[in-house]
Amino acid sequence: MNRHMRGPGAPAKGEKMSVKGLTQLYNFCRKYMPAVVIALVCAVGGTIFTIIGPDKLSELTDVITSGIVTGINFDEVTRIALTLAVMYGISVILSLIQSQLMTTTTQRISQNMREEISHKINRLPIDYFNKTTFGDILSRVTNDVDTCSQAFQSSIISFVSAVVLLVGCLFMMFKTNWMMTLAAIAATLIGFGLMTLIMGRSQKYFIARQQQLGALNGHIEEAFSGHTVLRVSNAEKEFSDTFTGLNDSLYNASWKSQFLSGLMMPIMGFIGNLGYVSVCVSGAALAINGKITFGVIVAFMVYVRLFTSPLSQIAQAMTNLQSASAAVGRVFDFLGAEEMADESEKTARLENPTGQITFSHVRFGYTPEKTIIHDFNETVSPGQKVAIVGPTGAGKTTLVNLLMRFYEIDSGSILMDGVDLKDVTRENVHALFGMVLQDTWLFEGTIRENIVYGKKGITDQQLDQVAKAVGLYHLIHTLPNEYDTVLTSAVNISEGQKQLITIARAMIENAPMLILDEATSSVDTRTELLIQQAMDTLTKGRTSFVIAHRLSTIKNADVILVMKDGDIIESGTHEALMAKGGFYAGLYNAQFAEAS
Repeated sequence: MNRHMRGPGAPAKGEKMSVKGLTQLYNFCRKYMPAVVIALVCAVGGTIFTIIGPDKLSELTDVITSGIVTGINFDEVTRIALTLAVMYGISVILSLIQSQLMTTTTQRISQNMREEISHKINRLPIDYFNKTTFGDILSRVTNDVDTCSQAFQSSIISFVSAVVLLVGCLFMMFKTNWMMTLAAIAATLIGFGLMTLIMGRSQKYFIARQQQLGALNGHIEEAFSGHTVLRVSNAEKEFSDTFTGLNDSLYNASWKSQFLSGLMMPIMGFIGNLGYVSVCVSGAALAINGKITFGVIVAFMVYVRLFTSPLSQIAQAMTNLQSASAAVGRVFDFLGAEEMADESEKTARLENPTGQITFSHVRFGYTPEKTIIHDFNETVSPGQKVAIVGPTGAGKTTLVNLLMRFYEIDSGSILMDGVDLKDVTRENVHALFGMVLQDTWLFEGTIRENIVYGKKGITDQQLDQVAKAVGLYHLIHTLPNEYDTVLTSAVNISEGQKQLITIARAMIENAPMLILDEATSSVDTRTELLIQQAMDTLTKGRTSFVIAHRLSTIKNADVILVMKDGDIIESGTHEALMAKGGFYAGLYNAQFAEAS
């Protein structure tokens, strides 16, 4: 229950991931670059008008100051004031345009990123999900994508605007008075040095924070999905201790990253104020000596405020981009995970197979070091009901996984009607089988939606026929909305009834072959008899594979394969195997003795 692991391909070095992550984000967003460029141009244009404003303000101040004695030229004042109003108005309009463009573009990027993750999930092998917690994957879809979105929407524009504002202010300050500009630069150089130092040290903590958040989500998802087992096992303390450890790790990573990044704003504020004071002092000295006018001082005070402001914006933007680069790395690490082999070139198809399946020298292991299926050989005739039995770990479910091509065999072949399953697509293979698993899977939707699940044109008469076959008819028609009742926690149905719905789903699917993996494990004896009757009807004329631990449920199977340590050690009908008095007879008698 405590599966805590580092996500696949997690970065080891923060700075490297920062460059790689942002490069991957750029490549992913390339088709949106025209809109981003327009937004950046609008941001730059608005910033330029903001930079020019203080120069016009200086001109306005000088006109008013010089006119105090000789008379104020109100026409000139009006002209300059209107020019300022137009410039600032255009700046506002450009800012609104870039804001709308970036908001729309960012949401499109986030939407496409989630869609890519969704499509990627369908292309990943089952083995990937056995090695990665669902909570960690969920964290990448939600937290990491949202982090990327927020950073892309605000930080990039803020960063570019701040850089333009910084450079523009620097140019205008040098143009206005180089001595006062040097005084301001001397103070801000200290800030840049400190900001660079802090950024270099904090990146690794941003990466650790995203990883710890994924691990914590994985732990919570596992614990809450199995909360009944957790309570029955009195494992609340163990869960709490593990949660506390993960939460502490997340706290430490978050605290360190936020503490270091949080230093940027106050340091930049202090440096900005220091530059502001130095400019005021030097400007006052120059004005007293008659080297500059009062309007220059007014303009320069505005420029210094504008000059120090982008330093804080750059610091905040870099903080957000650091967090985003860590999140981007996790998202694109998932999108870059190894996929199942492409099968677009395969042209062979099985449309209406008779159901003859031949296993020839099949060998398989989940890892190269440990072989599960050693040398499996068996031929299943069309329409046969094949039961697969054996102790836990014998390879029963593994055999079905290989038949469904959830995993690829290491050697040998699996033929269906003489066609090697490797030569047809996985989608084709999956379409040939209906499956009922031991673990019930229902989604929050109506009973109708859960039963038909993708099938079109299913009538209420067909649903009634299936519901009667599995013993659900009375239950469904006692519900307020019958088939349109939404399955939520408020609908009181048992685990056995949920399993009946999944069995009804398999019957509606009407696939030519069936796989039943402990399909009756969650129902009582009476319901089991009803299901057995339904299964007999369902499997009639279809090749079916039944994995069973309760051997009493498969006595009517056409052939029983007894597996042990990945090999078939016995095969035959129930009567023949019992008469043989071998391994199967021992298992059956042991269960009979336990039942009595």
